[in-house]
Amino acid sequence: MSTPTEDQQIIAEDLILLDADLGESKEAVIERLAGVLASAGRATDTDALRDAALAREAQSATGLPGGIAIPHCRSEAVTSASLGFARLSPKVDFGAPDGPADLVFLIAAPAGAGSAHMKLLSSLARALVKPEFVTSLRNASSAAEIVSLVDGVINPAANPAAATPAAAPVSTAKHSAADTPAEASSAPKHIVAVTACPTGIAHTYMAADSLVAAGERAGVTVHVETQGSSGSTPLDPSIIAGAEAVIFATDVGVKGRERFAGKPVISSGVKRAINEPDVMLTEALRAALNPDAARVGGTAVAAGSNDSAGELGWGTRLRQILLTGVSYMIPFVAAGGLLIALGFFIGGFEIKDIAADVVVNYSLTELPDGGLKIYLGAVLFQIGALSFSFLVPALAGYISYAIADRPGLAPGFTAGAVAVLVGAGFIGGLVGGLIAGFVALWVSRWKIPAVLRGLMPVVVIPLVASLVVGGLMFLVLGKPLAAITSGLTDWLNGLSGSAVIVLGIILGLMMCFDLGGPVNKAAYAFATAGLSVTDTASLRIMAAVMAAGMVPPLAMALASTVRSRLFTEAERENGKAAWFLGAAFISEGAIPFAAADPFRVIPSMMAGGAVTGAMIMAFDVTLSAPHGGIFVFVAIGNLLGFLISLAVGTIVAAFLVVSAKQFIKGKNAPSDAEIDPALAGV
Repeated sequence: MSTPTEDQQIIAEDLILLDADLGESKEAVIERLAGVLASAGRATDTDALRDAALAREAQSATGLPGGIAIPHCRSEAVTSASLGFARLSPKVDFGAPDGPADLVFLIAAPAGAGSAHMKLLSSLARALVKPEFVTSLRNASSAAEIVSLVDGVINPAANPAAATPAAAPVSTAKHSAADTPAEASSAPKHIVAVTACPTGIAHTYMAADSLVAAGERAGVTVHVETQGSSGSTPLDPSIIAGAEAVIFATDVGVKGRERFAGKPVISSGVKRAINEPDVMLTEALRAALNPDAARVGGTAVAAGSNDSAGELGWGTRLRQILLTGVSYMIPFVAAGGLLIALGFFIGGFEIKDIAADVVVNYSLTELPDGGLKIYLGAVLFQIGALSFSFLVPALAGYISYAIADRPGLAPGFTAGAVAVLVGAGFIGGLVGGLIAGFVALWVSRWKIPAVLRGLMPVVVIPLVASLVVGGLMFLVLGKPLAAITSGLTDWLNGLSGSAVIVLGIILGLMMCFDLGGPVNKAAYAFATAGLSVTDTASLRIMAAVMAAGMVPPLAMALASTVRSRLFTEAERENGKAAWFLGAAFISEGAIPFAAADPFRVIPSMMAGGAVTGAMIMAFDVTLSAPHGGIFVFVAIGNLLGFLISLAVGTIVAAFLVVSAKQFIKGKNAPSDAEIDPALAGV
């Protein structure tokens, strides 16, 4: 086994497999290439490298048009940035829209790969959008020829004879009169784009060069900012200012999105720019000529949109706005709830009645009755309670921020504070945050003299929006919203018998429907909002939500353990981790299973969650902590009932998913070779 060095070539002959039969699944191909890298001393652990590549594959398929696949990852197991290459016979499906792949590069980067290595890897990704380079790979007769071709595009200065046109770095398209679409004849000739993918190794750069190539074909200059692992050079402000439209082809948030504010925008995932660059460019040209086109507002609302034309419906926009508020609120809830639970554990449940007095009037040198235990319990409880006091203001503030960006923060927090003061609670925070955001957005669009524009975001917008939303909350909306909140609380406290069990079923179904998505978050936000009230009904709701959310990962861990032959090797590995994730109330631990087989996994999980939610309500279990799973057992009232409910729901979900996989043949069912490599060819 060779020992890699810093100067070791990224690709070598011993990393290449030509016209190889590596199995019928992409998992088998990736595992074999990972083994090749490990045997060559490029990785310390085949399994770790394979799992890292498969985890990236689970985020989105790496198959590309033209029979190409580029599975890739960063991993601690990789000792030197490397490329493993296989020319397959037969082809294997990597999820490309036009069919299986016969050319596969496994791009492996160390966890801390330097920018020089990352630039070399991104150069390969860019070359793969060039047809002449791909044709050369297919026609190569030896591993040495493959090495020469690849080295020619990632290191053209050292290999001028081997370099292809693909090797030249491209940042903007050149003008061309050929193949200009009808729309382009009178369209603007200046488009900017941002490309970014989660790992920033390959798709980021391939999308960039695909858009540039589309611009060349259309006679349109395209300037692209790649926000990837090999570094990012921001577009010149003058280029952005002169652009008539912007394309965001990203799977992650756009860094510096506010730079493009006001530009017509086309948004999509990064792979669409690789698969349909000409279509996206045409949409951008049309948007530039359309006064009603969607425009960049400088907020996070549209950052992750996959809408093909960059225009979001109001339902989608509202959901994203509300989820922004909830996502920023949750850290206050989690920290506050866990600290309150610790306060109860140390000082007893009566600590809530004396905590404020203890922390103000006593100290470590002057302890209260009950000694250090009571004092520390009071301190922890009071810190948690203060964190909780930001729950509604943070919710309202970041809802407003999602609409109007930073100028919306002050009026949003003000609206939340007023909601708390008048007793409107969580509902008041939602309504107040929306009003504050839209008022701030409205004020930001006022036409004012240029000399006063600098005062808008720091003085005018916060002042006017805070005055408007505060006045509305105090004078018009406060009492009605408080009455709704009070009525909802009284209704929840009055639930009994079958009604409360039905509520538990509904919450359980919501928690297991999309595993951390909008429906799951809506149920969780409903539960955590009630913790600030600390009445029995709210604590029962929190218990039902957390227990039901623990079911999916625990059920999949159980199912993949007791009937391992029904699951792929990667799923069995995920199942081992899911035990801990489920115990800690991390519902996302079941996502790899649900993504691979949604129609059999998700209904099974929902059934188990519904059973757990119903039993939690029936056993009158309460929970005063918003997160932590079984590790916050001190905050659980009726711990035995909680454990029984969780166990029964987990068993029900595991039984149903095993039965579904056993008797219902799904489209994504694993082959025998995927389930057990020893069965390949049997």
